[in-house]
Amino acid sequence: MSPRALRRLVHLVLLCPLSKGLQTRLPAVKVKYLLLAWLGVLIGGWLVYMQYSSYSELCRGHVCQMVICDHYRRGIISGSSCKALCDHKSLTLHRCMSTSAIHQVYGGLWKEKLVVIKCGIEDRAKSDGNSFLPQDTRLFNKPTRGTSIDEFKEMLLGYLKTNLGEQSSLGSLVDQIIKLSDVNHDGKVSLAEAKSIWALIQINEFLLMMALQEKEHTPKLLGFCGDLYVTERVSHSSLYRLEVPHYLQALVPGALRTALNHWLAPSWPRRARITIGLLEFVEEVFHGSYGSFLICDTSPRHVGYNNKFDCKMANLRSVASDAAVRAYLKGRRCETNADCTYGRDCTATCDRLVKQCNTEVVQPNLAKVCILLQDFLLFGAPADLREDLEKQLRTCVTLSGLASQMEVHHSLVLNNLKTILWKKISNTQYS
Repeated sequence: MSPRALRRLVHLVLLCPLSKGLQTRLPAVKVKYLLLAWLGVLIGGWLVYMQYSSYSELCRGHVCQMVICDHYRRGIISGSSCKALCDHKSLTLHRCMSTSAIHQVYGGLWKEKLVVIKCGIEDRAKSDGNSFLPQDTRLFNKPTRGTSIDEFKEMLLGYLKTNLGEQSSLGSLVDQIIKLSDVNHDGKVSLAEAKSIWALIQINEFLLMMALQEKEHTPKLLGFCGDLYVTERVSHSSLYRLEVPHYLQALVPGALRTALNHWLAPSWPRRARITIGLLEFVEEVFHGSYGSFLICDTSPRHVGYNNKFDCKMANLRSVASDAAVRAYLKGRRCETNADCTYGRDCTATCDRLVKQCNTEVVQPNLAKVCILLQDFLLFGAPADLREDLEKQLRTCVTLSGLASQMEVHHSLVLNNLKTILWKKISNTQYS
């Protein structure tokens, strides 16, 4: 195509939508400015489309609520939040916070308090093209009619042993689960109540919330209905305030995102307080009442804090019991260490002679948390503290998950970090 023909084509595309009169009034307008304007319109339209398509794909809370309430009215499920959700409409879903289509997360309102509502749905689009239905046929099929309370307790105990390991304290956790399932407090567990609590403990996050409910840094469970559950809202659900949508990350340089997050972050003393809480959580899950737990995704999106700058784990889906991780790795075929990964970063070594995974995770919770803290804690740190803090964090990130190091060495590093931070902010408004 000749240059003249190309200019003519651009002229037709850019100027033809304008009236003849307007074209005569804009003799000095150059094609490049109109080209930039059209480019801006196209980019804006693309952003709107991506935002809408992302929302429609991820946010299906209305489907979850519809099916849960249908099961409740048919007497299949029960729960402490069912009447509020389905009859009184006092438990309402507001802001969608889902990052996965099958794990619905919504900010909501209940009893004039902000809450978080979580529900799982199964994508059946593979079978009929547009249907998204819960796993009702599988999720609410146990226990069956005629199961006694003692048999149900044995079911619960066996499931907990499989997922949390052999722990002498599991009996008390079974009692807590039975007590929670008794919604009407009549001292009995109905079939609908039993089916609901059985479905809930199949959800890893809910099971961990029950196991860690007494811990200060775990969101409180407020209610449930079937496999939908309600927790307290964490005011800041991520360590960083700026989260760039995935479809824009290629356009926004990482250095710019980091600089903006540093600028928007809380002051250093408040970040030190959040850090102390996070280190306490690592202590809590290291040797918990119901076994040890591993943090298998130390993304800043999973660590939050409240308005008092107390650390709260906003998302426990990334936490798994040591027993569950070992069971996953045991006998698993592998070629490289990457084949021996549970979640995002709970990685064990691959025995290349027998081509099977070892069951001991290489990097412990504390080392992964310290990698996160190198970015979150060091910028803006007081000059008299920075060198010592850097040294402690460097030591921390090199920690090994070997059993020989897990006790004394880890405790020493963790306590050193907490002591450094407490000394700096104690006897201040931030302590």
